[in-house]
Amino acid sequence: MACEDAKTLFLLREDTLKIFLSNPRGFCAGVDRAIEIVDLSLKTYGAPIYVRHEIVHSRYVVASLREKGAIFVEELGEVPDGAIVIFSAHGVAKSVWEEAKRRNLKVIDATCPLVIKVHNEVNRDYTNQYELILIGHAGHPEVVGTLGQVPDKFHLVSSVEDVEVLQVENPLHLSYVTQTTLSVDECRDIVEALHRRFPGIKGPHQEDICYATQNRQNAVKELSQHVDVILVIGSPNSSNSNRLKELGERCGIPAYLIDSYKDIKPEWLEGVRAVGIAAGASAPEVLVTQVVKFLKEQGADSLEELTVVEEDVEFLLPKELLMAKGRP
Repeated sequence: MACEDAKTLFLLREDTLKIFLSNPRGFCAGVDRAIEIVDLSLKTYGAPIYVRHEIVHSRYVVASLREKGAIFVEELGEVPDGAIVIFSAHGVAKSVWEEAKRRNLKVIDATCPLVIKVHNEVNRDYTNQYELILIGHAGHPEVVGTLGQVPDKFHLVSSVEDVEVLQVENPLHLSYVTQTTLSVDECRDIVEALHRRFPGIKGPHQEDICYATQNRQNAVKELSQHVDVILVIGSPNSSNSNRLKELGERCGIPAYLIDSYKDIKPEWLEGVRAVGIAAGASAPEVLVTQVVKFLKEQGADSLEELTVVEEDVEFLLPKELLMAKGRP
């Protein structure tokens, strides 16, 4: 359904509707880099290019790259021997790297540098014989990849309750890291619980929650001061987008996760005078533009951007693609 057809879904509004856009929103440097890696790989090596797992958690992005010739798989067994495969921004376990090497696959690594930082911390602490704890959500690709950095002595906790029942072998030699896309507030509660139970526990030198996750959460907090409802643009499997929705709700504002303007329900805007739009780190700006257009068709008559910080982070591409792009 085109945006032009959207008016049939809603009654014409008699009051005014104001739109507030959170900023920063949408793509972070790690997502920009990952998508560019797939694009450049297709241009450099030609289709098909295999990508293990969704390159980023965005249905729109995955569909657009699939149209260009990217083939998304969940396991390396689906990739032909000797083919080119890209590892997603979420990172992979060491066993995946080992399998790729055994099968002579050409690997292009799109793992976010901030995730690589966590992997490096895990490997360093394991080498120093620490028993490890990861704060994260079970089953998330980033968590699977991080847990897969070491063979044993790694515990996953997702809540304060998990910490309270955690059994460890050596409480005097523990360290922890965190999934990068968690809620800052949620992570803080779990870290405090870990320090209460294990006063000598060692944490990372710097918060593992990435700058983009923090900035987008701060932007939603600011947004919540100005609006009656928040629309968070992001796919259902996007961890950081789900955290933005939950944060809006904790701020006392109804918040809804949408993949596109097509997901907006009429009752969400009933009695609403100001609607806020946020976007997870995997959501492209084109989806924001479509939602704004849709709301204007429903009678929104003003648009204001709320900026909490300007982002200027950029991550380098892999060396082989830098050369293909003509950069030294």
